[in-house]
Amino acid sequence: MTVDQIPIGRFSLVTRLSLKALRYYDEKGILTPKAKDPFTGYRYYTGDQMAVGVKISTLVNLGFTLEETAAILEAEEAGNHAAAEDRLKVRLQATKNEITRLERVAALLNNDKSEMLKMTLTEPVVKDTQAFRVLSKRAKGQYGPTIGRLIGELMKCLFSPDNQRAFVKMVGPIMTLYHDQEYKEEDALMEVAVPITGRVTVTDPEMEVRNLQPMKVVSLINKGPYETVGQAYSKLHEYMIAHGYEYAGPVMELYLSDP
Repeated sequence: MTVDQIPIGRFSLVTRLSLKALRYYDEKGILTPKAKDPFTGYRYYTGDQMAVGVKISTLVNLGFTLEETAAILEAEEAGNHAAAEDRLKVRLQATKNEITRLERVAALLNNDKSEMLKMTLTEPVVKDTQAFRVLSKRAKGQYGPTIGRLIGELMKCLFSPDNQRAFVKMVGPIMTLYHDQEYKEEDALMEVAVPITGRVTVTDPEMEVRNLQPMKVVSLINKGPYETVGQAYSKLHEYMIAHGYEYAGPVMELYLSDP
């Protein structure tokens, strides 16, 4: 063993990576020891690998997957620091979104009145909706953060000086239309729309003014925290099955109180 050969145990201690993890990273080609004893198979690392090991440990502790960690290391090795920085920014935003979700969970669990379990549902009814002229925008992403962002962008447009001078007004509740055929953790396609009146000036190329046509819907009113809305959908689905109805368009939520 030369002076620059670091035994795997000592390397593990310094980098805070377990022996099991180091062997796994070796198998995946992410952090391969520079030397191996031909007789014992014992792994030895070099001094320049120490910084790489510490970086891997840091990225894993920050919540990056193994694939993401490998991509960041490859980008930095290739001198593409912008690509590595972009991945860090994405992880930062995901962390902020998770913090927001956990804060809501904590608030519900700390509530003495057990708000988490308090909800009221009206009975499902079949009704015909009216036509709506809406200002809307579509986007893909996680449900909560994406809906919040789209609402903010629509409100900014609606209450811009030009549109206020043109007496543009909201004439109904904000609504979200879900265009996927399944639940998605990431990249869900949704559209937030606001019923309006007046001549609207739109500068965002992804925003549009369009007409929602009348339709027949099964509807109910849900009062309670957003975490319990799944029970409302379950009740609607059971009603549809019992009465022989089928889906004929996107699922829609109307926010009767401030979202």
